[in-house]
Amino acid sequence: MNPSSSGWIDKFGYLAAKKSEPFGNFGELYEALRKLGFSYGMNIAIPSFIKPTHELTQDENAKLNLLYGLYATYQLRNQKVRFPHFLESVFNFYKDLEVGRIGFLQKILTGKKTSTQLEKLMDSRIYLEANMLSKTFNSIITNSLLFVDVLTYKHYLDGHQDLRPYARNLEFVTINITSEALGSKKKNPTDERLRELFRSSITFMEDPDAEPDLGYRDLLGGYRGTGAARYFLDVACLTVWEDGKLEYQESDFVYRLGEDLGLEKDYIRTALDEVTLFYSQHATELSVLHDGRFYDGMTKVVNKLIRRNSKRLQNELSQSRELMYLLSKSTIRELTDEEKAKVQEQLVDIFKSIPSLAIFLLPGGAVLLPMFISLVPRLLPSSFDENRVDPKEE
Repeated sequence: MNPSSSGWIDKFGYLAAKKSEPFGNFGELYEALRKLGFSYGMNIAIPSFIKPTHELTQDENAKLNLLYGLYATYQLRNQKVRFPHFLESVFNFYKDLEVGRIGFLQKILTGKKTSTQLEKLMDSRIYLEANMLSKTFNSIITNSLLFVDVLTYKHYLDGHQDLRPYARNLEFVTINITSEALGSKKKNPTDERLRELFRSSITFMEDPDAEPDLGYRDLLGGYRGTGAARYFLDVACLTVWEDGKLEYQESDFVYRLGEDLGLEKDYIRTALDEVTLFYSQHATELSVLHDGRFYDGMTKVVNKLIRRNSKRLQNELSQSRELMYLLSKSTIRELTDEEKAKVQEQLVDIFKSIPSLAIFLLPGGAVLLPMFISLVPRLLPSSFDENRVDPKEE
C-alpha cells in the first residue's frame, strides 16, 4: 500500500474490511491511536493490518492514522461497516465542517468519486503549506492537531451540528494548554519548536472572531470524562516532558489539569508514564523537536523522491547518453563547472516530465541538485558505478 499514490483510500478499505477489529469503546480506540503517536501529533507507526510498499514518512503515517481514526470511530457506531457509506459520511462531515475554502474544494473535488475526493481533501488536512519546498525548509510538514478531526467527527456522529465552533474550541484549549505547560517549566531550546509545531497546525481558530468569549480553563468542565479530556492531558504531558525531565511545578500543572478534566490520579500518572515510554522508544524519530542539519533533512526528501520515481528516472536517464556519462563520472571525481551546467540543464528537462519532481523547478530548487546527483548512482547500471564498495568487501 502506498499512501502517496492515488487509490490508497480504496486499498485501505479493502484491508480494513479483512483485518480491522472494532474497538469496544472510544477509550480503547484512543489508547491505540496514542501508541501510534497520533494523539501526540507525532506519527511514528501505523495500524498493523496495513503493509506499506516502502518505508513511510511521518506525513504518510499521519494520513493513514487520520483515516484509521475516522474509520474506527465510525465503526464504533456501525459494527458492520459498508465502506462507501463510511466515505460518504466522512466527506459530508468535512463539507459541513467547511475545511478549506469552498471555491478551492469545489475546484479539486468536482466530478470525481468519493474516495478520490477524500484523498485530495486529506492531503489538505495533513500538509500545512502549499509549497513543498517551503514545507521542507520549515521542517514542520504535518498537522499536529489532527486528533481534533477525530474528536469532531465523533461529535458529528453523535448528531451535533455545531461542528466548526466545537473544533475551534478544541484547538483553543489545546493551544492554551501547550502555552501554560511551557510556562510552568524552565526555558529550553526546543520549547519554541514545540510551540510552533502546534500553532502552525491551527485551522479553525483562523476564523475572524474565532477566539471563544470564555477563558480556556472555563471550558474544561465541558470536557470532563470525555475522549477530549484524555487528549488534553496527553498534550500537557507531551509538553512538559519534551526536555526529558519533569520538574515539580510541571508535575503540579499536569495533576491540576487532570483533576479539572475529571481524570483520576492513577490515570494521570499512567499518562505521564506513557509519554515517558513514548519518548524513550522513539527519541530518534522525533527529530522535529531537536536541532537538525538542513542537508540531512533535505537528503531524506530527495531520497524519497528518487525512490518513488526510480523506474521513470531510469527510463529517462537511459535515453540521455551524455547525462549518463556525466553522472557516472560524478561518482568518481568532481565535475567541471561546464559539466555541472550541462547536468543541471538536462536534469531540469527530465524533471519537467515527472510532475512529482517539480520541487526541483521551484525558485531555490537548484540547491537540491547536488543532493540528487549524490544519491542518483543507485539508479545507474552497475557498469557505471564500478567504484562503489560492497560492504562484503570491506
